[in-house]
Amino acid sequence: MCRKPALVVFDLDYTLWPFWVDTHVDPPFHKNSDGSVQDQNQRPVRLYPEVPEVLHLLDSEGIAMAAASRTGEIQGARQLLDLFGLNRYFRYTEIYPGSKTTHFQRLNQQSGIPFHRMLFFDDESRNIHDVGTLGQPTSQGCCCGENRRNEYQSHLPPLVTSRVIKVGSKCSK
Repeated sequence: MCRKPALVVFDLDYTLWPFWVDTHVDPPFHKNSDGSVQDQNQRPVRLYPEVPEVLHLLDSEGIAMAAASRTGEIQGARQLLDLFGLNRYFRYTEIYPGSKTTHFQRLNQQSGIPFHRMLFFDDESRNIHDVGTLGQPTSQGCCCGENRRNEYQSHLPPLVTSRVIKVGSKCSK
């Protein structure tokens, strides 16, 4: 029998959205009357299409979530979380340059949740490896680049479908 993670942690760049906020888009951002988001040069800025559904599902299951990013564009990343309406899902946010181990140590201190009860999604395997040294098994981390769906499935069998993370019927709370 598996247990639900107590905290699911998401990287931002190339995990929730398909760009680096400090490189590929130009803050500040704004939301149009139709709900779309653009950067200062009027270029559209979007989430990966599955993101709202994944976050909503985890929230509906009562699973706490956090955002952890090493970006230097802190204000832009926070602005996007707000404009996309994602702040309501993240109980904790750690957004600043540095090591993901520092982010996770702070998440552990703030939440009291042990590392082995955290599930981590990131597009960079080095971040997953680094966090794994804190006691979170790297098999629970997931590198979510271009093959993110296949990797979700291969790393998290009872928790994942082809579209979204979901809690399987065999899992306990």
